[in-house]
Amino acid sequence: MKKTTSTTSRKRAVAERQPKLRILRDDCWLEPFAPAIEGRHNHAQEKIDRLTKGTGNLVEFSGGHLYFGLHRTARQWVLREWAPNATDIYLIGDFSNWKEEETYRFKRIPGTENWELKLPSKALHHLDLYKLSMHWKGGQGERVPAYARRVVQDENTKIFSAQVWAPEEPYEWKSRKIFKPKREPLLIYECHIGMAQDAEKVGSYEEFRLNVLPRVIEDGYNCLQIMAIAEHPYYGSFGYHVSSFFAPSSRFGTPDELKHLIDDAHNAGLAVIMDLVHSHAVKNEAEGLGNYAGDPNQFFYPGGRREHSAWDSLCFDYGKDSVVHFLLSNCRYWLEEFRFDGFRFDGVTSMLYYSHGLGEAFTCYGDYFNGHQDDNAICYLTLANELIHQVNPRAITIAEEVSGMPGLAAPFAHGGYGFDYRMAMNIPDYWIKTIKELRDEDWKPSSIFWEITNRRPDEKTISYCESHDQALVGDKTIIFRLIDADMYWHFRKGDENGTVHRGIALHKMIRLATAATINGGYLNFMGNEFGHPEWIDFPREGNGWSCKYARRQWNLVDNPELCYHFLGDFDKEMTKLLTEGNVTKYPVQEIWHNDGDQVLAWSRGSLVFVFNFSPTRSFEGYGFMVPEGVYDVVLNTDAVRFGGNGLADDSVRHFTNFDPLLKRDGKGWLQLYIPARSAVVLRRAEEEKGEEKVKKAGRAKK
Repeated sequence: MKKTTSTTSRKRAVAERQPKLRILRDDCWLEPFAPAIEGRHNHAQEKIDRLTKGTGNLVEFSGGHLYFGLHRTARQWVLREWAPNATDIYLIGDFSNWKEEETYRFKRIPGTENWELKLPSKALHHLDLYKLSMHWKGGQGERVPAYARRVVQDENTKIFSAQVWAPEEPYEWKSRKIFKPKREPLLIYECHIGMAQDAEKVGSYEEFRLNVLPRVIEDGYNCLQIMAIAEHPYYGSFGYHVSSFFAPSSRFGTPDELKHLIDDAHNAGLAVIMDLVHSHAVKNEAEGLGNYAGDPNQFFYPGGRREHSAWDSLCFDYGKDSVVHFLLSNCRYWLEEFRFDGFRFDGVTSMLYYSHGLGEAFTCYGDYFNGHQDDNAICYLTLANELIHQVNPRAITIAEEVSGMPGLAAPFAHGGYGFDYRMAMNIPDYWIKTIKELRDEDWKPSSIFWEITNRRPDEKTISYCESHDQALVGDKTIIFRLIDADMYWHFRKGDENGTVHRGIALHKMIRLATAATINGGYLNFMGNEFGHPEWIDFPREGNGWSCKYARRQWNLVDNPELCYHFLGDFDKEMTKLLTEGNVTKYPVQEIWHNDGDQVLAWSRGSLVFVFNFSPTRSFEGYGFMVPEGVYDVVLNTDAVRFGGNGLADDSVRHFTNFDPLLKRDGKGWLQLYIPARSAVVLRRAEEEKGEEKVKKAGRAKK
C-alpha cells in the first residue's frame, strides 16, 4: 500500500510540474512565456464565467440583436437603444415628417442605460425610413440606430437612413438550417458582390447569384468568402469602414436577396463566410457609431487609443462588457439571420497590439508576450470563437493576421484563441518578392518549399498566392507582374510572345505549388484564377466616379480566342485534383530539391508533385526515389490545353525501376522527362494483382 501511494504521489507531482495547456506541451519554446499564455487563457475563462454567470453559455449572453433595435410583435413595434449618454431620444421619419413628436419619444428603462419606445402595429410600415433624434448635455444630432438591420442611402442627398424591413412574406429558406461545410480541403473563392459583374456598374446579390455563383460551382470551389457585406458609407473602402454592423449593404440589394444567394450556395454544396470587420469602425457620426448619443467613447477606446491613424478609423473598446455584448451579438446575428457559415476576421493583427502591428518586426517569441498586446482584444477574439462554435460547431473562423502570434488558430481548451485557420500571409509576400527581385535562374526550390510549408504544426492555415490586396490600384497581381503591358497586346492565341509564354507558365506553377502544399485551405480572389488583366480601382473623385476598374471581365475568360481560358481551365483542373485527391488528408513529404537544377518534388499520399523552375533547361530521365509502382500523369502545366508546349506525352504510364545499389525497401526510381518551366502531378496506380495484369503492364511499358 505504501508503495502504491508513493507511486501515485510521484505521478501527481510530475503532472503538476507539466504545463496545463497543450500549446505549452507542444512547443517547448513557449515555456518561458507560460505565465502570459496561462494568464490570457484564465482571463478569457473568467470573462466567460462572469458574463454567463457561470453557465458558459455565450449564445444566451449574445442576444443583443434580439432585444435592441426595431422589432415587430403581434400587436406592436418595439425599439430599444443602448445610449447611456442620452438625455432624450425621439424616433423621426416618414411617419412624422421628420420632426420630433411626443408620440415617438423614448423612455429610459429605470435602472439601466437603455431606452425604449413602443408603438401600435399600424404606426410603422414596410420600407418606412427612420432615424433617431438624440439629445445630450450640450448637443443634439440625428443618428442611424446602432442595431439597424436595413440602411439605405438617398440617391440625391447621399444621406443614410434606417429603413423598416418587414415584408408581408418573409424569405423562406430552402436549404437545411445548419449547413455542413466541406473542409477537406477548404477551397475559398474570395469575392465582392458589387464588382463581380462585367458591366461598369455596382453589381447586385441577384446578379451574383445568377451569373457568378454558377462559375464558382463549376470551378470547383466549395466556399464563398464575401467581402463588404456590412453597410459602409464609402463604397471605395472595400467594406472595411463599417457604419452599420447589423445591416447588409443595400447598394447590392435587399436582405432577402442576400439570403437567396446564400441559400442557393448551400444547395449547391458551398459554404458561405463573410469578411467580418470588428477591428475598427468608420469615424462617421450621422450614420455610424463615432459620436453616438454625444459620447465619442461609448463604443471606442478613450484618448490616444481611440483612433487608428493608419486606417483613419476608430478602435473598439474591447474592455467594456457592453461593447463585447454588441460585437458578440453581431457574430450571432449573421450566423442565425443569414445562415453564414463563419467569418474571416479582418485586421486581427491590428487588434492584438497597441501599435496595431505597425513598425514591429516580430523576430522572436518575446515580441508576442512583451506587454505590448491588448489583452482585452485577445479576450474578445477568444470569446467570439467560442460563441461562434457554440452557435454552429461546424462554423469556419479564419484570422487575417500577419505577426505570427502563437496559438491564434489553436483551440481555446489547448490554450489558443480558437480560430480554425489563420491566413498564410507570408506566401503572397514571398511570391511577389521573388518575382520582383530575382531572375528566373535564381529561383531556389529549397526557399520555395520552405515558404509554402512554413507553419506551426498545431495550427491550420489558408494558403494563397494573392488576394484582393494584391489586386488593388497601386499594386500588381501576379499575372501583371509577370506579363505587364503585353497582357493587352499579346494575349490572343497565336500572337503570344516570350513574355506571355513565361507568364502563363509561372502563373500555373505558382498556384499549383501553393495549393498543393496546403494544410487547411486555399484561397483565390475572383478573376485572379484566369489572370484578370486590370487592377481594382473603385469609383472616386480621382477617376470621375467610374466603375471601369471595379468589375470583373468574364468575357475575357469566355473568349476561346484569348489565352485567359488556359489559366481558368487549369485552375478548374487543379481544384478538382485537390478535392478528389483529398490532399489535406496526407502530409507533405519532400522527395527532392536541387537548387542548381531548380527541380523540386514532394508527395502527398499517392500523388507526386514535380516542378522544374529552370527557364532554359529540360531534363530527360530525371529520377526520384518513390514507392514502387505504376504512376500516371493526372495534371501537367505544360499541356497544350493549358497554354503549354505539350512537350511530354501524358498518356504514357511511368514504372519505377529497382536500384540494387540503394536497395531501399519498397522504393524505386521514377524517371521523368521534365520540360523547362513546368510542373507535373502523377498518381500511383492501384497495385495490380495477377499474372495477366503484370503482363499487361509489361506490354504497356514496351
